[in-house]
Amino acid sequence: MNNILILGMQIPAWLIGPAIIFIWLSILFIIKKLVFLNLKKWANRTKSGLDNILIESLDFPLTLLIFFSATFFLERLFPATKDTTVINYLYAGFKAVAIIAVILFFDKLLKALIETYSSNIEILKASKSVVTAVVRILVIAVGLLIILDSFGISITPILASLGIGSLAVALALQPTLENFFSGIQMIIDKPIQVGQFVKLDTGEEGYVEKIGWRSTWVRMLPNNMVILPNKTIVNSKVINYYYPTKETAVLVQVGVHYNSDLKHVEKVTEEVAEETLKTVLGGVPEFKPFIRYHTFSDFSINFTVILSAKEFVDNYLIKHEFIKRLHERYNKEGIIIPYPIRAINTEQEQKK
Repeated sequence: MNNILILGMQIPAWLIGPAIIFIWLSILFIIKKLVFLNLKKWANRTKSGLDNILIESLDFPLTLLIFFSATFFLERLFPATKDTTVINYLYAGFKAVAIIAVILFFDKLLKALIETYSSNIEILKASKSVVTAVVRILVIAVGLLIILDSFGISITPILASLGIGSLAVALALQPTLENFFSGIQMIIDKPIQVGQFVKLDTGEEGYVEKIGWRSTWVRMLPNNMVILPNKTIVNSKVINYYYPTKETAVLVQVGVHYNSDLKHVEKVTEEVAEETLKTVLGGVPEFKPFIRYHTFSDFSINFTVILSAKEFVDNYLIKHEFIKRLHERYNKEGIIIPYPIRAINTEQEQKK
């Protein structure tokens, strides 16, 4: 490279390269800063936080590309040699830097997404660091394979070795992987969530305390914890008392004497039920309770009283108070709740 004459001044050749690099970098960084300022203003006006994460993730990889592009631009402007080998190495280096920039972008993006949205996914709360590490390892591993392939290094033997190793690990960890993928299925389908009250087909019932990668923890009403593999929950029948809403019907079975005035029984029972819902904690005061007669049994006419509770566990207190108040009111109204009656035919025995 020869000296350059600018405005009558002789510029040494050794200053030309750094000056061009400085000007090139200055222009690109000014453009980058202006573009990012406008993007951030736009992102701040949106409700989603995803655009902010994308902008932050692009910052360093773009800076890396800008720095390397200066060398590439200088070489194209003032070729140091006509040897194509140098140019090939330059292209290969630019390709490698571009791939590294993409790897860094996805690494930072996925890490930020996990950090931001893990609080909304219960299974990630307790295992955020593990998930972050696994995702970063996968991104870096895929990036390294792409770099090797771009330099002409065959990655087929590596992929074959990884495939055989993965198969061996999968067979050894089959029960763990079954629970792992069952946990993922529970995240997607959301049959149960933390804080909900559920009943298992084995009879246990309680609040979902934690949903992990391998197991789910259910805290029963006696304050004991049932720990179940995720596979068991996915393959079992589970009653979720929080779907479709937390409010649930409370059914109380009652029987009255055959000589009772059924219209009067209905009126008195509904009055007691309505009072109970309005005064007992956990009742739904705006719900209109009702009864339904359904059976002529051996010694009584049976019916069901339908009340409503704000959530499943409230039904215990509502039933407790309703039965006490109904028994007291029936005594005042002269309504009889008959005892079981068994008739013994002694005449038949005497004839023998």
